[in-house]
Amino acid sequence: MWEEEGAALLVVKKSRFYAHLYRISSVEDIADVREMHRKKYRKAAHHCYAARLDRPDGIIEPFGSDGEVGRPGMVLLHLLQREDLAEHMIVVSRIFGGIKLGPGNVSRAFRDAAAEAVSTSG
Repeated sequence: MWEEEGAALLVVKKSRFYAHLYRISSVEDIADVREMHRKKYRKAAHHCYAARLDRPDGIIEPFGSDGEVGRPGMVLLHLLQREDLAEHMIVVSRIFGGIKLGPGNVSRAFRDAAAEAVSTSG
């Protein structure tokens, strides 16, 4: 079962980045949370994510950029690693605002939104 621990909204050049931090307990939770985000943010073209699960045979670290430029899924995974957050998942959904940001700015926006969600967690 998963539980939300933090959330944030970042607006960059009219694009909205909705970031959420979840405590998760299984690989199945990852799919469930991603599906929930697709339904919650239907206007979002991209739902990037990263997760870390500590298992007896090692840490599992899936991530995905959902077709977004700049590999933001990897950026989100690096944030989870830096914060040493296992049994957690970050999902950031972007609703395009009509202005292209470029790969570097996109990755920074995903990172900054996710970092804000982490900072709001208890």
